[in-house]
Amino acid sequence: MWMTSSQTWTGRSVSRQPSCKLPARRSGVPPHVVKARDFGQRFVRMRRMKPVPMAVPLGVLLLSTTLVFAQEQQFGNLGDLQLQSGEVLHNCRLGYRTAGHVDADQSNIVVIPTWAGGKTEQWLPNVGPGKMVDTSKYYVILIDALGNGVSSSPSNSAGEPRMHFPKITMRDMVDSEYQLLTKVLHINHAKAFLGISMGGMQTFQWTVEYPDFMEKAIPIVGSPRPAPYDLVHWQAQIDAIKDNKDWQGGEYTHNPARDAEYEFGSILLTTPQEFNKTHTRQQVLKELAEAKTSNQGSDANDKIRQVEAMMSLNVAEPYGDSLEKAAAAVKARLLVIVGKEDHTVTPSPAIEFAHALGAQLLVIDDGCGHQYCDHAGVEKAVADFLEK
Repeated sequence: MWMTSSQTWTGRSVSRQPSCKLPARRSGVPPHVVKARDFGQRFVRMRRMKPVPMAVPLGVLLLSTTLVFAQEQQFGNLGDLQLQSGEVLHNCRLGYRTAGHVDADQSNIVVIPTWAGGKTEQWLPNVGPGKMVDTSKYYVILIDALGNGVSSSPSNSAGEPRMHFPKITMRDMVDSEYQLLTKVLHINHAKAFLGISMGGMQTFQWTVEYPDFMEKAIPIVGSPRPAPYDLVHWQAQIDAIKDNKDWQGGEYTHNPARDAEYEFGSILLTTPQEFNKTHTRQQVLKELAEAKTSNQGSDANDKIRQVEAMMSLNVAEPYGDSLEKAAAAVKARLLVIVGKEDHTVTPSPAIEFAHALGAQLLVIDDGCGHQYCDHAGVEKAVADFLEK
């Protein structure tokens, strides 16, 4: 099946044929995709990522042993992090991974924060020689966002566990990443920031909050602030967890609301047309039943804190709630990528921000929604923009 998409470059719209044919999908899950029910973890499925290879090609080993070993999980200890709320997140630490070689003048650094519930490990198949972010050209820093279960989170905090973990905002996420880069890694400038979904939201926040830090930014299916529709379905997900009898105020022994996770992920990450095309009635009924007893997916308290952070996002807040004024603070060149039929992060705020900036805009119109199908087109657009 061939998909079609449209591109809008600073106001000029053209149509094009995609560069590749998508593989046929049966039973809704391709054979090479990890099946996951959790709304955040389903981004693994969304990206069509293959498992991280256990073996490294000899050519890569000969090219750079640093490239191989730097991809291992690392942590930066930030100490006490002052939050926007006035509270303090004690003993804050962020997970990160690096790949490639940094130039002497640090001019080839690309920073990538994770999506909601995502882990840096899940980004690795997209970074490497000849991939979406080419590590033969760029030094890539992948950052585990606060609350993802790797960096400081309700599920792993010794001093502030579960719902004792303070609420965090998108600005807190970005501030912690700024401290990691500047104080731990001693990096004060990047060639580019890019991210998908909540990673795209962090990217928007970075461009406004630290406008001198980067030359380019590529938010993909993200937003500078949630649209009203987004706020409703994100709050509904929090309510589904808290109203579940297993939640117990966050002191649960069985991860609650797994059936709601499956249901929200199924109806929001794609479009009705695409979901009906890739699923059967029997399959969905079976998976709905299995979800009621599942304990898979992200920790529910982690999800609550990350969703609250997404709901807090508004890059225009310091500018009288004007996206135009917020855009005037941006110094980086942007490629803004949105999904025309995205039901998870509806695209209008990102499009408005792109127009205010006069930024390059790619509107994906392939009928697949948030988990867009035209991966080859997006990857080419990203690679080309990084090269310009």
